[in-house]
Parts: sequence; C-alpha cells; structure tokens
Amino acid sequence: MRINKNILVFIVILLLISCKSRQNDKDAFISFDGTKIAYSDSGNGELVLLIHGFIVDGDVNWGNSELKKQLLNQGYRVIIPDLRGNGSSDKPQNKEAYKNDAEVKDLIALINHLEAENYMAVGYSRGSIVLANLLTKDERITKAVFGGMGIGFTNPNWNRRIDFGNVFSGRTEPNEMTTGAVNYAKNANADFRILGYLQDYQPETSIAELNNISIKTLVICGDEDLDNGNPKELQMELPNSKLSLVSGDHMSTFNSIGFAESIIDFLKEK
Repeated sequence: MRINKNILVFIVILLLISCKSRQNDKDAFISFDGTKIAYSDSGNGELVLLIHGFIVDGDVNWGNSELKKQLLNQGYRVIIPDLRGNGSSDKPQNKEAYKNDAEVKDLIALINHLEAENYMAVGYSRGSIVLANLLTKDERITKAVFGGMGIGFTNPNWNRRIDFGNVFSGRTEPNEMTTGAVNYAKNANADFRILGYLQDYQPETSIAELNNISIKTLVICGDEDLDNGNPKELQMELPNSKLSLVSGDHMSTFNSIGFAESIIDFLKEK
C-alpha cells in the first residue's frame, strides 16, 4: 500500500512533537523505600547528573542554567533529579524518610533505574554535600564537581548546618546567618518541617573519606563565596583535584557562563 507523501510528512511531524514533549516532561521512578523520585532526562551521550541545592529543586537550580545549556550543546545527556522532599518528588512528612543517607540511596537507585554503567556528577551548595557522600558509595562516578562548597560540611558539628536545622525545625528564631534563607523559603512556600529534616539528617562525609576519593574532582566557587567554608581547604583534601574560582557570589555563580565553561573544560579533560 502506497502512503501519501503529505500524510507521511504529517506523521513524522507528530512523532517529532511527541519526542520533544516527552523530553521536556519529568519522569519518575519508585526508590528503595517506596518514595517517588522525579527527574528530567535531556539529550544524548555521556551521562551527567546535576544535583540541586537547598530550598530549591532541579528546575530552579539547573532548569534554565547556562551549565545545562552548554552540556546539551556539547552532546551530553543531562539528568536532573528533584531530591526527596523537593519539587515534583514525594515529600514524606516523617523524619525517618530522611535518615540514613536516604537522598544518596535515591541517587544510586536512579542510576540503577537508568541502567547507566558510569556517569559524571555535579553538585551545587547542599548538592555538593550529597555528592560527597555519594562518591563514597558509588564507584560508577568517573568525574565529580563540587560547586559552591568549602570544607565546612566535613565537621559533624558544623554550626551552619545546626543553625539551619534549628530554625527550620522551629527550635530557634532566625539569626543573622539564617534570616535570608528563611525569607527565601517563605516566598517559595517551602515546607519548613522537611527543610529541618534535610539539615538534621544531612549525609555526612569525613575528611578521611574525602582523602580516599581517587577520581578526578573539581572544586569550583565564586570569588565572593565563602558561605560554606574555604573551597581551597576542600580541594586540598581531595587527592586528584583542582580548584577553579570564577566571578560571583553563592547565589549567582551557578548560573554564570564562567561556571559552565570551567565545568565543561573539566569534564572534557582526558
């Protein structure tokens, strides 16, 4: 049977529209404990996982970022999850759902779900803290980028984590350090209980564990960003690492051209 050329063209256009729409929709899978984890999956090629920071989700942190645009332009496949408690993922209200490195287990389950043999990973701010612990548990990561992060998180009694945990859990009133984040969370209609859990049960990684990470890593920060401690001190604890300082502060660096270009150059290094 001969198919009219115009009908064939129409079918092809419909398929292209369908593919494009599917690419922009969020996918989801059920993680190790029954929690639904949402993620976006764009592009083709080597897989790069982008892990978002605190009080934001994958879309806010990375959706329109210069880094995502350049990764796709350079032929990478970009996976952006919403960590549990954020965005389109489930938001369990019980603290047990956030204990025992649950977010890290979700990311490992996501990579298993995607059936990826290896991948590269980029974290920003709290996403870098989650990434550090992920590196101690998943040998499939070939390169890693710590964005917007210094050495502070390696201290289990880090005052920044404790202060944020206390204020979002309602145990203390906002102070000079936490007021800006509290106001941002209110404007974003964020769930304060969950934000408190995310700080109270944040994945921990020691300096000794950092010392055992052998893959190539990049520590990248804005030149006006010391919010999470000294990035140079973090870089010095990672054996096979380099430091990149680009223009910006903590709230602007992740979306800058310099940030994107430095990461692309690092990922392309042999």
